[in-house]
Amino acid sequence: MSETAAPHKVPVSIIGLGNLGRALAESYLTQGHPTTVWNRSAGRADALVARGASLAATPADAVAAGELVVVAVLDYDTVRELLLPTAGALKGRTVVNLTTGTPSAARALGAWVADQQAAYLDGAVYAVPQTVGTAAAFVLYSGDEEAYRTYRAVLDAIGEGSLVGPAPELSSVYDTALLSGMYGMFAGFFQAVALAGTAGIGAAELTRPLVRWLTAAADALPSFAEEIDAEEYGTTTSNLEINAVGLRNILTATEAQGLPTDLLAPLLRLFDDQLRAGHAESSLSRAVESLRAAADRR
Repeated sequence: MSETAAPHKVPVSIIGLGNLGRALAESYLTQGHPTTVWNRSAGRADALVARGASLAATPADAVAAGELVVVAVLDYDTVRELLLPTAGALKGRTVVNLTTGTPSAARALGAWVADQQAAYLDGAVYAVPQTVGTAAAFVLYSGDEEAYRTYRAVLDAIGEGSLVGPAPELSSVYDTALLSGMYGMFAGFFQAVALAGTAGIGAAELTRPLVRWLTAAADALPSFAEEIDAEEYGTTTSNLEINAVGLRNILTATEAQGLPTDLLAPLLRLFDDQLRAGHAESSLSRAVESLRAAADRR
């Protein structure tokens, strides 16, 4: 009686066992992949080894053990420090770098990995460690298209993935942009909490209606995006002049309470720049043109 061969499980190596790295290793172990891990502090691997992971003595040993090499460390300087000694072992492998950095750093690292005759994917993970491997997680990749197609099912063990383009730096561009939006929201939240607090309103009390309002306000973003891409800023609703008046009132109230206006004042400057150019009746999304103009002047 013949036996059916078990499906091939790609050997995966994880370099870096911070919160994300450990979550990645746990996800791959759960999926049944032979998993090798490395970390400067080897003790962080104890629980993973108990689950069946192999502990590599060096990054080069980790690279040698894995067909897919996933790196999740603090920054790109650390990535380069760890990978440089592994150059001789990288040939034929795929490096997936999930470390946060800049587009220029991703471009340089991608070129170096290619010089080692290895494939490179740069990735940005949108998940907290507890949601890695669940439907709540998603990952944006860029880089080697063939490698992405080959390992897509393996990569999806992290979270739903998509390839945004072949240039290694593209996922970092997306990441920088998405995090800019996130931190802008956080800045507005901190400003709102501080302002409400001057009237004795607690952060939790304020947050309930604020979340409801921000959720509704986010529905405007696709319309703004269409206006920006088309460079057509006509509106029949809340125009730039009305929003500038509202924002000026917020800054006046903020100053009256002795709070700094550093977080919102730059936005008013963008509005005022467009008002001076005669665009009072335009959508407030036209403010992006002031940012674009500043970039063009550099």
